[in-house]
Amino acid sequence: MLDDLALPVLLTARTGTVTLRNAVDDDLDALVALLADDPVSAARGDVAAPEDRPEYAAALRSIVDDPANALLVVEDEVGRLVGTLQLTRIPGMARRGARRLLVEAVRVSSAVRSGGIGTAVMRWVTDVAAPALGTPLVQLTSDAARTDAHRFYERLGFTGSHVGFKYRVPGPGAVGGGAQPK
Repeated sequence: MLDDLALPVLLTARTGTVTLRNAVDDDLDALVALLADDPVSAARGDVAAPEDRPEYAAALRSIVDDPANALLVVEDEVGRLVGTLQLTRIPGMARRGARRLLVEAVRVSSAVRSGGIGTAVMRWVTDVAAPALGTPLVQLTSDAARTDAHRFYERLGFTGSHVGFKYRVPGPGAVGGGAQPK
């Protein structure tokens, strides 16, 4: 958890007030459901299969226990988990030793998407979290298939300034016991 963040925090979206807070173990099933609710994630194997729960639980614990990371969740006014994102503070040499804030795995439930929740959360990231963490650069990657997400990030002031590359390592530790995700 990034201890410099004052959480929980209330955010205002078009759909109402939401609470942004650190994820806890009890959020696991709702987090996995959010991944499965996303077609790109589902195509990669995030289908909320019961047999995958131990891997997800270990990942949640690993993120929560790492002080350079925060897994955040968004709750609606009745306590339903409707969004999530991961933040990672990365030290760097470039840009005169500037730290970066990496935003990963942003998800908003399809039931409330386009209700301003993603905007409220990302504005909090850029306007509150990044300054509090001393990170003058906020960066994220987005799957090439997510054209709607690209427009969303550009509307918020992010620029498509880099081309990202990924290499899938075969063998032990690979998703699905060696199966290569798409």
